[in-house]
Amino acid sequence: MGLKLLAEVSPQDLLVALAELHNHTIGYVKSMALKCAVDLGIPAAIHRRGGSATLAEIASDASVHPARLPDIKRVMELLSASGIFTAKPADQGGSGAVVYGLTTAGRFLVGYRNISPVVPFLTNPLVVSSFFSMSDWLRSEPTTAAAAAGAGSSSGSGSLFELAHGCAQAEMASKDAALNGVLNESMAADSQLFLEVVIFDKGRIFRGLSSLVDVGGGNGAGTQVIAKAFPRIKCTVLDLPHVVGQQAAAGAAGEGNLQFVAGDMFESVPSANAALLKNVLNHWGHDDCVKILARCKEAIPARNAGGKVIIIDMVRGSVLGDSKVSEMEAIQNMFMMYVNGAERDESEWKAIFSDAGFSDDYKIMPVLGPLSVIEIYP
Repeated sequence: MGLKLLAEVSPQDLLVALAELHNHTIGYVKSMALKCAVDLGIPAAIHRRGGSATLAEIASDASVHPARLPDIKRVMELLSASGIFTAKPADQGGSGAVVYGLTTAGRFLVGYRNISPVVPFLTNPLVVSSFFSMSDWLRSEPTTAAAAAGAGSSSGSGSLFELAHGCAQAEMASKDAALNGVLNESMAADSQLFLEVVIFDKGRIFRGLSSLVDVGGGNGAGTQVIAKAFPRIKCTVLDLPHVVGQQAAAGAAGEGNLQFVAGDMFESVPSANAALLKNVLNHWGHDDCVKILARCKEAIPARNAGGKVIIIDMVRGSVLGDSKVSEMEAIQNMFMMYVNGAERDESEWKAIFSDAGFSDDYKIMPVLGPLSVIEIYP
């Protein structure tokens, strides 16, 4: 087989294939390098210096030990080769010195609204280690509880995370302050940035509303963006007690029109003109999405009275012909396996809406490729 392959494939194609396989087997090194750079504050250091910095300046700003200069250089070389930083000669004198800058991707890690807090969560050992026994999980029969409730059950039964750690992620977060912190900070950063984009591009979806409930809204960071942009909308954040407990107990109001309610979206949702679900349903299987939407349907008025559910999530297959976007969709879809969640295409979303008793004339409004706003109506 090996000799036949050598005869059929050119040396260049063979090299590219071996490089691809190599990149797959230790591709996690890129994730760890990115985590290291964010932990050290390197993107922010480059940003503070006007967008460019030498290795010595980066090492100084990041408090890297002088003896580790060759090692931090390796980190910068990898992240430059993989699209986070730029690397250009400092001068034309052939000194070999390099000036590093930020690519468009790298600029998402700095500034007023940035998603750098997402990195510590996605590279958290508790999250990453959930995938270590994936082959065993795939060979095993789902637990009775998971099979009865459907994939992504509200108890978390049978997920990769539970197999690795003995409990669902939500339960772990309620007991582990560090995990709860990085999870909430990640959700907040992602929500703040994306909701500002949504309001800029699709702000009309909030116009005319007098009240809105953000279901699974975390610590309310994203909801505050809506409350500030639309001060006439009474905004309510619903999430589990360990997520909103302090705010709910204090009656916190971030913009004067924002309140917090501790509760379970599988049990009930506070009444409002509209319910918002941002990156919530992708954490759950079909049956649980139907249950969540059924609670939302009970909380909103009829369609002719303005009732609707606003879903901000991925719609796979919305962008065709872009291999990078397709790969991102596939990676994200597989990542959600760790909590028995899924990223869905339009047909899968339509089946959920139908089973939850919503009208079939929903609207899908792309914002950034597959990242979309969906409106559904009772």
